[in-house]
Amino acid sequence: MHGNHDDLEALYVLENLGKSYRMGEVDVIALTNINITIRRGELVVILGASGSGKSTLMNIIGGLDTPTTGTIRFRSDDLTTASDHLRTAYRRRSIGFVFQFYNLIPSLTARENVQLVTDLTEDPLDVEEVLGLVGLADRMDHFPSQLSGGEQQRVAIARAIAKRPDVLLCDEPTGALDLATGIVVLDVIEQIHQRFDTTVVLITHNASIAKMADRVIQMRSGAIADIFSVEKRTAPKDLVW
Repeated sequence: MHGNHDDLEALYVLENLGKSYRMGEVDVIALTNINITIRRGELVVILGASGSGKSTLMNIIGGLDTPTTGTIRFRSDDLTTASDHLRTAYRRRSIGFVFQFYNLIPSLTARENVQLVTDLTEDPLDVEEVLGLVGLADRMDHFPSQLSGGEQQRVAIARAIAKRPDVLLCDEPTGALDLATGIVVLDVIEQIHQRFDTTVVLITHNASIAKMADRVIQMRSGAIADIFSVEKRTAPKDLVW
């Protein structure tokens, strides 16, 4: 742990949160009775098999979806009752998203992909600085098709952090990458976390990755199976899977 997060402010408070979807005649329950507090500056891993509800939970934390029951608060804002307009503003200002498949725009260079975000942001980081930070200073003018998967994912991370978000939400960020490349990407996420004290919520089905977290939220069948603190965090370079 970097210091003790117990005395830090609660960034998110989720209470009795549930989510169900109507599919034809049936209600499908995606999440049930979720109670979590995430503190500012934590690195939290949400761990679970596919279908365990972790992506649904991430979409609610990221303001892409709303719960059916219960509440989610971000600082003092209730995201449950927020208007679409407010939720969009929250996503734009406070959240950096990193997905499994990069979502870069193929016709734009690495630099231009990051610039898209900084042009919309009040106080962005410098585009070249942020690409340097993820180790791509010499690849800035390459198009996604000229970059490896790991390099594309690092552009996506640069894009996500360029707006100085409060929270970096990573959904299976190494899912499309081999071990060595995945570790490079996790190392970049860890460095961002340390350097900017960004709160990181990382979703994975990979139990090894959980060893780099401050806390792990384990999900099973749409519910929380366990929450535990990691006493001795493992550096990404020492992870194996």
